Amino acid sequence: MTGVDRATENVALTALLARIAAGDTEAFTDFYERTSARVYGMVLRVLRDPGYSEETTQEVYLQVWKSAAGFDPRQGSPLSWLITLAHRRAVDRVRSEQSGTDRESTYGAASYYGPFDAVSEEVARRGDKNDVIDCLGTLTEIQQETVVLAYYGGLTYREVAERLSVALPTVKSRIRDGLIRLKQCLGVQLDG
Repeated sequence: MTGVDRATENVALTALLARIAAGDTEAFTDFYERTSARVYGMVLRVLRDPGYSEETTQEVYLQVWKSAAGFDPRQGSPLSWLITLAHRRAVDRVRSEQSGTDRESTYGAASYYGPFDAVSEEVARRGDKNDVIDCLGTLTEIQQETVVLAYYGGLTYREVAERLSVALPTVKSRIRDGLIRLKQCLGVQLDG
C-alpha cells in the first residue's frame, strides 16, 4: 500500500468511525468489511485457535461500536487504534484461558483424596447417582447434552465442541453453567 493509499484509507476510516460514533450501522458495516480480515489475522496469530479468534474479533468490533467516539485521530491512525484494541483483547483472552487452566489444575490436585473404602464408596455412589440423575433433569437440554457428553461420554471439551459443531468457549460456558446448576440442585456448597 502506498503512502497516498494509506492516507486515503485513514481519511475514510476516520470518517466511518465518526459516523459509527453517531450510531450509523451502515458505516459500521463498511468499517467492518474494510478491516475485519486484518483484525482477524492479527488475533489468530496471537490465539492460534480459529474459534477463539472469531469470538475475540466479534468482541473487538463490539468494542468499536461502543467506543468509536473515543477515537482521536491526533493519537494515531484508525487502523493502529483498531489493531491495538484487537491485540489487547487477544492478549487478555490468552491470560484468561491460562488462568482458567491454572485453576482447573489446582482444583484437580486439591480434589485427589487417595485410597478409599470400596464398600462405603459404592453405597454413597449409588445414592449419589440417583440424586445426580434427578438433578440432570433440571438442566436445559443444551446444558444436559454437553455435561453428559463430557462427564459420562468421556469426551474432552474440544471433542464435545466438535461433536456439537459449536465453538469451544461456548461448550465451556454451557458445561460451567450446567455444573453450577447441578451443584445447587445437589446442595453442594459453592465457592466464593
